[in-house]
Amino acid sequence: MEKNLVSILFLANLLVGVTLLSLFVTFSTASSDSDSGEVDDESAFTYGEKSGKGPRRWGEINLHWQACKNGSMQSPIDLIDTRVQVLSHLGRLNRDYKPAPATVRNRGHDITVRWKGDAGEIKINGTKYKLLQFHWHSPSEHTINGSRYELELHLVHKCSQGNLAVVAIVYKYGRPDRMLTKLFHHIRSVDPNHDKELGIVNPGDIKFGRSRKYYRYIGSLTVPPCTEGVIWTIVKKVRTVSREQVRALREAVHDGFKRNARPIQPLDGRPVYEYSP
Repeated sequence: MEKNLVSILFLANLLVGVTLLSLFVTFSTASSDSDSGEVDDESAFTYGEKSGKGPRRWGEINLHWQACKNGSMQSPIDLIDTRVQVLSHLGRLNRDYKPAPATVRNRGHDITVRWKGDAGEIKINGTKYKLLQFHWHSPSEHTINGSRYELELHLVHKCSQGNLAVVAIVYKYGRPDRMLTKLFHHIRSVDPNHDKELGIVNPGDIKFGRSRKYYRYIGSLTVPPCTEGVIWTIVKKVRTVSREQVRALREAVHDGFKRNARPIQPLDGRPVYEYSP
């Protein structure tokens, strides 16, 4: 009975998030990439509070970005194990990725790899979400039990109804990351706001780790327009990345900032779940 009640509450929160997302998408398309919903040219905002265009001011820069200031389901958040609800029946994160042609782009504050073909999908609650792109933030945007890591990768997905799901992987310093090693040369030579052909990129080269555990909650995009209703899945296993790789990602964008991570946002009573088989 208790498990059924938790499941109902989770689905209720999911439906609320999806409803909000469909409303916000209508207002955000004018300033966003039509696929992922994120701003494609990030020059209008910064990560420096003293610049007047930092995270606390994002909601004032553009009429379509008001969720950044007034939203109640914003991301990132601090994932605290003592506050999450552990659910064994959320199910494994079902990935069905495949190699496809891709491009790399310097959006102004991050490096983004975008697939031009069908790169596969994930399935959440029976709904398929097509893999669109991935990009990096350093340091990590989400924190785990108050700890911030060196890097965070976001894999952005979209279902046929237009709703978004993001899978995040966090990294600490250690051995080089396999995907970054393959893309290293391209990342260092990409021009701002210009797409560079990469050929075939296999999303299977992005390693999730052997642990199946993950966190899940309803949040938002972490960049303008901060659209809400995004289904977040954060892999609990912390991967490794080299210092050189993190440094290369920041130097490649030439934005003058040491970081491109949005500050932690209030939870505002939202439930956070952990899948633990």
